[in-house]
Amino acid sequence: MSNEKIIEMIKEMSVLELNDLVKAIEEEFGVTAAAPVAAAGGGEAAVEEKTDFDVELVDAGASKIKVIKVVREVTGLGLKEAKALVDEAPKVIKEALPEAEANEVKEKLEEVGAKVELK
Repeated sequence: MSNEKIIEMIKEMSVLELNDLVKAIEEEFGVTAAAPVAAAGGGEAAVEEKTDFDVELVDAGASKIKVIKVVREVTGLGLKEAKALVDEAPKVIKEALPEAEANEVKEKLEEVGAKVELK
């Protein structure tokens, strides 16, 4: 039996008959006729690539003074404000940075012993 003949037979079936046929095929071959979620949207629900990152200081680590110096350098804050920011960790120290710049800030802070996350 050719594919064309099978399709012609399916076209002549009622909705109930088609439903029964689908169930029988699922049981016989151990498959499901459910469409994958990504395909169901036709690609319209594509995930947007993140372009802006927030740099969050999770923990200052053992070298708190060095971390404060780096925070002052990357934020332009004064000593008092930078110290307060480090003391309040976990805290976002820079917002909406391009990925390259966010990674630079993260690396600088990690070099002095801080734990940092990009969000």
